[in-house]
Amino acid sequence: MPEPSQDHNLPLDRIDQAIIEVLRHNGRITYQKLSELVHLTPRPCLERVRKLERMGVILGYGAIVDLQQVSPGLSLLVLVALSNQSGRAAQKAFESTMRACPQVLECRLISGTFDYSLRMRCRDMEHYRVLTETWLDNPELHIDKLVAHPELATVKNPAPMPG
Repeated sequence: MPEPSQDHNLPLDRIDQAIIEVLRHNGRITYQKLSELVHLTPRPCLERVRKLERMGVILGYGAIVDLQQVSPGLSLLVLVALSNQSGRAAQKAFESTMRACPQVLECRLISGTFDYSLRMRCRDMEHYRVLTETWLDNPELHIDKLVAHPELATVKNPAPMPG
């Protein structure tokens, strides 16, 4: 995927919005079928998709995977608070550690009582405990508090395929 350009201030028209909506639900659609759905001929449709990719509106394409079937284990939502005195260096160290950790599927900076929200996948609670203890023992991270919420069931996936 190319680097996003500085075109990101351009407004998206109704056709761009329609393309985005179709691709959110079916990233494998052919350009022929996509062009029919958004009422364009294939070439201008392809050019619009490429423009949306260049702008960084479309970040990539992927499959929605049932993680329980791929790697049985535990999914968790983990809220993380860094100490108030930690500063930007601790944030950078924490974010770098999260990017490098394969068990962390998502890491989001949030507002409120906690600083970060993590989606994690671990073999079991012992695996989670050992992993997070290494984080807590790392003085560069300045972690004040971790609160884990094990996932019980998936009610809605990000973008379900029609079917």
